Amino acid sequence: MSKLTLTRRALLISGVASGVLMGTNLAAMAETPPGVLVVGQIAEPKALDPAAVTAVNDFRILMNIYDGLVRYKSGTLEVEPALAQSWTISEDGKTYTFKLRDGVKFHDGSPFDAEAVVFNFQRMLDDTHPYHHTGPFPLAFFFSSVDKVEATDATTVTFTLKEPYAPFLSNLAYPTGLIVSPTAVKKFDKDFGRNPVGTGPFVFKEWRPNEAVVVEGNPDYWDTPTTLKAVIFRPITDANTRVAEMLAGGIDLMVEVPPVALKEFQNASYHLVEQAGPHLWFLILNCASGPFKDKRVRQAANYAINKEALVNDVLEGTATVAAGPTPAAFAWAHDDSLQPYPYDPEKAKALIKEAGAEGAEVVFYVTDGGSGMLDPVPMGTAIQADLKAVGLNAKIETFEWNTFLGKVNPGLDANGAHVDMAEMAWMTNDPDTLPYLALRTDAWPDKGGFNSGYYSNPEVDKLLNEARTSTDQAKRAELYKKMQVIVHDDAPWVFVANWKQNAVSNDKVSDFTLQPSFFLLLKDVKKA
Repeated sequence: MSKLTLTRRALLISGVASGVLMGTNLAAMAETPPGVLVVGQIAEPKALDPAAVTAVNDFRILMNIYDGLVRYKSGTLEVEPALAQSWTISEDGKTYTFKLRDGVKFHDGSPFDAEAVVFNFQRMLDDTHPYHHTGPFPLAFFFSSVDKVEATDATTVTFTLKEPYAPFLSNLAYPTGLIVSPTAVKKFDKDFGRNPVGTGPFVFKEWRPNEAVVVEGNPDYWDTPTTLKAVIFRPITDANTRVAEMLAGGIDLMVEVPPVALKEFQNASYHLVEQAGPHLWFLILNCASGPFKDKRVRQAANYAINKEALVNDVLEGTATVAAGPTPAAFAWAHDDSLQPYPYDPEKAKALIKEAGAEGAEVVFYVTDGGSGMLDPVPMGTAIQADLKAVGLNAKIETFEWNTFLGKVNPGLDANGAHVDMAEMAWMTNDPDTLPYLALRTDAWPDKGGFNSGYYSNPEVDKLLNEARTSTDQAKRAELYKKMQVIVHDDAPWVFVANWKQNAVSNDKVSDFTLQPSFFLLLKDVKKA
């Protein structure tokens, strides 16, 4: 590491941590200061307005600045109180009444109260709201079931839904449901995303583009305050550079350790952690046209691809083989009896022959990277080889992530193009989200959803519609399990892998854990 690079890091950290590093010897800055946690992120955040972003990378920062009415209980995807002390649900499942914590203030000193909650949801959902223009709000559909939000008094807020909607509480715990300061939105307007103000355990201090986002511990936090003086989130896009920085001591904690680098951190100087979560890596198959219109060919693709080899060799054991559309992280809704398609190239060949698809040419969209995409180019290459071995000739077309989404989300057969398959990954907060948005007939792209393969099964539609309106979790579980069996057999996707997220910290960091939600919660972390 050059002296210039070392000095630059020293100046960055000493300049943005509000004096906590005064008097630090710059020559010793290869080690980060006590009480200051430096996190290596995978990219620069897009914005720090929770209603306006969709990326896990941004969520990792947001969850430390803001709170929601509810949150996920540590180590689970179960909802518990946060800014709301308690809540009641009407018998018809359409009215949720929340009792708010009294005396909580936003970081700018303005009061958190029922009117602030109303402001947040109206800003997102009401296109006539005076601050709706501070969007767009791409995940506002999480709350499309909301008919109205009302402040009964300063500490009571009521949500009235258009119909019962079982994932409502879980969606409130998602970053889209985090509560921002109305005063700050009014002050910063469209620039609020660069000047975030919440009620969380850390207070935003500075954002240096492509260098760092800095937050400081909030001593007045309503819950147990953090012992950290500051957290510095550094965007380091290249995975190899993140690894080098971690090994050199420039960062204390690194997310998304590349599989090939895991061995570098398997010693006493580091703490490597893994956590299974609600993630699915899959291949969308074109059910509307081409060879995958035939279910037998879709099933053949599932048998043809050696998913164990992908998980163990390409991903170095950082994932498990997926059995269907619902990750095992949703323990209450997952069908444990459903087994992954085994690797059986001979069965794949037989099905392809039976369908008359021997030697078929298929176009395969691959991305060079993206949120939750694991190692997409090597995976795509391995999948291409497996398909060729059973008589399907896949032509790979590779795109940058945002370009890739622009081609896949509108539908694999959009604009007259004949695209047969595409990589995809989803991380969700409820077993409803992915199948409802990507497997229903009414979720075809021309109907506003993400069912890019044009899969359609009326029984699946019925089960999903019934499951999201049931307030009985046991009933919901039964419906989701029935859906999984049907979708597994129909094979509209190749079910490849469920990612085990990982992170590594150095030996100066303690009490760090990963969450099934994939959020990065740093309040309880300690840094010597």
